[in-house]
Amino acid sequence: MKPLSKTASTATFAALAALMLATRFHHFGTALNLPDASMAIFFLGGLYLRRHALFGVFAALALAIDWIAVSMLGTDPFCVTPAYSFLLPAYAVLWYGGRWYADRLQPTLTSAMGALAAAFASASLSFLVSNGAFYWLGGHHTDLSVAGQLAGAWKWGPLFVGTTMAWMLGAAVLHALYVRVLGHRMAGARA
Repeated sequence: MKPLSKTASTATFAALAALMLATRFHHFGTALNLPDASMAIFFLGGLYLRRHALFGVFAALALAIDWIAVSMLGTDPFCVTPAYSFLLPAYAVLWYGGRWYADRLQPTLTSAMGALAAAFASASLSFLVSNGAFYWLGGHHTDLSVAGQLAGAWKWGPLFVGTTMAWMLGAAVLHALYVRVLGHRMAGARA
């Protein structure tokens, strides 16, 4: 897929930033709140926006939201440990997984399925980085063992990766609609 136009890039940036602002406060969602879309946002940012600097902007936005949530809104700081710094490489896995797939993305069902597979692989690896860091460096586990870490990953991984994939399915539908509308416009312009 060729890079987005400046207008489409700006609109995509704004939509992804707004989605992060709306969802980052709740990992799994509640009856009143959508589940956290951050992992999907980082993959989609790499896929559509690509620019390295924008990865830094989204990482800073995530940090700012977390800081506000913990310091001003009373969110439990349970996850704010030395392991928190490993969110940067965990999110980089997602961003650069999306960036890697960007040139392969075509307006076909096969390509869309490939994007979902790349998102799944990136989300799984990202989760293993962040979860492993939390387990080994978070200070909450006294029974540090590979078996204990794998048990925790097995417990939480499907939920984190599943949430990411739910957001990715929604993004795939929006992408298909965009391609369909754009295709009709291009066909009309040629007629």
